[in-house]
Amino acid sequence: ATVHFGANLATNVVVNSASSLTATAPAGSGTVDITVTTADGTSAINPKDQYTYVPPPTVSGVSPNTGASTGGTVVTVTGSGFVSGSTTVTFGGVAATGVSVASTTSLTATSPAYSTVSGAQVDVEVTTSYGTSVANNSDRFTYTTPVTVTGVSPAQGVAAGGNTVTISGTYFASGATVHFGPNLATNVVVNSANSLTATAPAGSGTV
Repeated sequence: ATVHFGANLATNVVVNSASSLTATAPAGSGTVDITVTTADGTSAINPKDQYTYVPPPTVSGVSPNTGASTGGTVVTVTGSGFVSGSTTVTFGGVAATGVSVASTTSLTATSPAYSTVSGAQVDVEVTTSYGTSVANNSDRFTYTTPVTVTGVSPAQGVAAGGNTVTISGTYFASGATVHFGPNLATNVVVNSANSLTATAPAGSGTV
């Protein structure tokens, strides 16, 4: 016997009995009729012979699309073909946690920790029993490394403010703002990813 899924020929046909066989489905799309052909002819098309091809999931957006390299960001993923109970999500190949499918087009997942330099982009991919989403520009998530402050010099100044303070740390970037306690510093100049200067505002005590 030979077996067709629509116009496409199946492979690995094994006839188990006069009333049962197995076959490996070929590639296809949509809903097709399965027909079996033997030396005595081809089966007639009927509603019970139909087979539906389900496409793999797709990802059309992630929000937010940035998060700390330590993980823990709850991300809403939009797309299609999500299946409750059998959907997994990866960020750059690393499994996410807390996957919750709200509908066939929306789910949430918690980003895993990811060892990377700040600003690295990864693909958010969704997998169901029907396949894995294809990476695209809309599924990108950017990992950022949290800013740290490792030192200030000088570490004290007049209450009226106005002295220039050098702050050292990691992952400083152009456009950074600096607060001394609740008060905003002025004249912030980012010298490098590890050093900036700022003019201390007025204040009191240790902040």
